[in-house]
Parts: sequence; C-alpha cells; structure tokens
Amino acid sequence: MGTLADDTRWMDATAQAELIADGEVTPLELAEAAIERIEALDGPINAVIMRWFDHARELATTDLPDGPFRGVPFLLKDLWAHYAGQPLTNGNVALRDAMPVSEHDTWLVERFRNAGLVTLGRTNSPELGSLPVTEPVAYGPTRNPWGADHTPGGSSGGAAAAVAAGMVPIAHASDGGGSIRIPASCCGLVGLKPSQGRITIGPFRAESGLSVELAVSRSVRDTARMLDAVHGPGVGDTVIAPPPERPYVDEVGADPGRLRIGLLDHHPHGGFLHDDCAAAVRSTAARLEALGHHVEPAYPSALADPSFTPKFMAMWGANMAVGLANYAAALGRELTEDEVEPVNWAQARWAAHVSSTDYAQALGAIATYRRAIHQWWADGWDILLTPTLAEPPVAIGEHDPTDDDPLAGMRRAGRFVGFTPPFNTSGQPAINVPLDWNADGLPIGTQLVGGYGREDVLIRLASQLESAHPWADRTPT
Repeated sequence: MGTLADDTRWMDATAQAELIADGEVTPLELAEAAIERIEALDGPINAVIMRWFDHARELATTDLPDGPFRGVPFLLKDLWAHYAGQPLTNGNVALRDAMPVSEHDTWLVERFRNAGLVTLGRTNSPELGSLPVTEPVAYGPTRNPWGADHTPGGSSGGAAAAVAAGMVPIAHASDGGGSIRIPASCCGLVGLKPSQGRITIGPFRAESGLSVELAVSRSVRDTARMLDAVHGPGVGDTVIAPPPERPYVDEVGADPGRLRIGLLDHHPHGGFLHDDCAAAVRSTAARLEALGHHVEPAYPSALADPSFTPKFMAMWGANMAVGLANYAAALGRELTEDEVEPVNWAQARWAAHVSSTDYAQALGAIATYRRAIHQWWADGWDILLTPTLAEPPVAIGEHDPTDDDPLAGMRRAGRFVGFTPPFNTSGQPAINVPLDWNADGLPIGTQLVGGYGREDVLIRLASQLESAHPWADRTPT
C-alpha cells in the first residue's frame, strides 16, 4: 500500500465517493490526497491555474450535502462558471490582473456543490474558450499528460489534463464547439456533450446558444451520475430537453438492443482526415458490429453542406464580441487591444460589422440546418459514429497567431476540428469514448452522436463499449 494520494489516484469519482460513504476515509483526507497530487504533478502540465486549497480544506470539514459525490475532490474550469467568493478570469490577461471575485454561483455550480463535490480550484482555459487548444497568454500552455509536447485540447484542456494525470477523478467542462469532446479525445477520457437545454446555464447566459456544460471523467458511470446530479432546467429557461424516463446511472450496463448506426469515416467536406483517426473510427465500427449492432456507411447529408462553417462562425464571432463586452463589465472599463488575444480581438471586430439583419439570417439558416440534421435520426437511425478529431493531439504552438494573420489559429482549428461543431448547432448529445491510442502513445477518440434528448442511448452504448474494451487501465506514464 502506498499513500492515500497514490492509492486513490486512478479511482474514479464513484469509487472515491464510496470510500467516504463506507467511512474508510474522510472528505478532508481525500482533499489532501488530491492537493498532494496537484502539487506533485501539475508543474510541467500547468492544468490548475488557481488553487483554493485552504478553502477546500475548510469546505471538506463542514457538513457537506449528502449528494452522490459527497467529499469527492473537483476542479472548475476558468470559463463563465462563477463560484461565489472566488475569482473568475476566463483566460484573459486583464481579468487575471484584476482578479474580480464572483458574488454568486451559477446555477450549475450550485448543483455541483449540492452533489457534495469539494472544489479545489480552477483549470486552465483559452481566452473566451475560442480555440481547441489551451494556450492562453494569461497563464501559458497546458500540456498533455500523454505527451508533453502535445496539446490536451481545448477549451476544457486544463480540466482534461488534470483528470488524465490523476489529480482529480472528474472535472467541470463546457462545450460550445467541441470543448468537452476535443480534450476528452486528446486525453483518453469520457466526454459527454449533453443536449441543448439538458442542463441550465443560467442565470447569466442563455441556454439557446451553442454552449452546454458538464464534465470530463474516466468512466461512463461517473458521467452518468454527474448528469443525474445536475440536469434539469432553471427558472426562465426557454430550451428544455425532455426529462429522462429513469436515472441515467440505470443506463450503465443496460442492454442497448441492436442499434442502427451510421458510419462517417471521412471528412464530409472532403477535408483532411489523419490515418490514425480514420483507423480508430473504423475499428470502433468493427467493435460495434461484433457487439451485434448494424453499422453501415451513412450520415446526414447536411453535414456535407459547405455553407455550415460560415453560419457557425457568424454565431462564434458574435459570441466573442459579447464575451469581451462581459469582460468590460467585470472590469468597469473597456478593454484595450493589447489586453485581448489577437484571434479574439479580430473576431470581435469582425462581429461589430455584422448587421442585425445578417445575424438574424444566420440564425434562420442555422435553424434550417438543425432540422436537416435531426431528420436523419427521425428517418430511423439511432447513432452516428464519427472520428472526434481529424488529427491526433497537435503540437503546442500550432494554433498561435502570426504577425500578418491574427486568425491563423482559427484557420488551423478548421483542420483539427471538423466533426464536433455541427452538433452544438443541432443541439444533440454526443460523447467521446477513449478506445484507441496511436503508435506514439497518444489517445485517439471516437464520437458517438445521439438523437436530441437521447443521452440514455449514448450512455448505454458507451457503457457497452467500456465493458467490452476497458480503458481504465490505460494511464499516462
């Protein structure tokens, strides 16, 4: 037996909660074990950029709520997740210098607290969550525990790196264009993007946008239990996903039946797809066939629509402009160009020249696109199987701007990320499953996409794959 920090390093959140429920350890002991791991492991990784260790120790000695994760150590992403009494900087230099303290929890953070989680600090995120890598000027790059020269993905890269390295068993993540699934793929984790309206993102943001929130974890059961703990609307939500028929954790190990699965093993726009990623998705297709599912090449024809990218970017650019306006409100003054990363300043400036009519037309086009995507599931398909990413984890620095092109990183992202943004637009649930690693020892994820509101089907199928092809013993050295 080693220390408690060693013994619990690779336990998932459910197992750690069971230790506390059985009286084998206290919440404070688990918190200290996680703190010990963060202090020992995080130096070269740079995943945890705010450390609230004294707060966590104090919290762990209080009468924690009797939720499913009572006493389990946890980390919050440094992006829009307000935690009363603690700072939030969203990866921005000016906010990092000012360290504005939040007065209120977001409703999801309140639900995390009610689940019994003990929050130890915040994880690194790119400024505004705008890129699929985690290399903000404010805090520097987060590195992948599977290969330090490579990205852990983004924008929830700090969260994924912390979980992959064994610092904590589960961590908050959010997804506006793939930011749960991308780092889950890069770091060998489970990453479920829930349906739009499944979990409230109030009271400060609208659930009708592109972004949703949940977590990255090591096990399907942890993801299911977390979804059980936090799902449901908030007051005034206008998009509300249909409630589940039973707890999501009951779907873990449940028979998914024989599913009709469409395989997309190439880029629908004819773009680049790395051989490692194509091989991984085809391998997953063979595994699913061996489990008794019907798999054939098929996908929604709307995914091949080349006009999707500008529609998505119209929304994305507007979100950057709104984000900077929120930064200004937090600071009580306007930001200057040297306080904003070039990629985000350029997008916000571009959005300022988009008329209200242009934006309304983009929303209308997206609604048409959304319905076209959903029709494929309405026509009788259960699951779409795709690569999560078009490439293995890329090298640190590949998404940097150039002197003559502030949007170079966004253009580079277009090659790296092609399979995740459509389902933020469509609002459907999608999950990364960590089934493959390439010859360089880097994780290569596979994406399963379900019909709107059908997280239950995704959890059943991901659990079946986890049982047939376990990944729990795959840990970075």
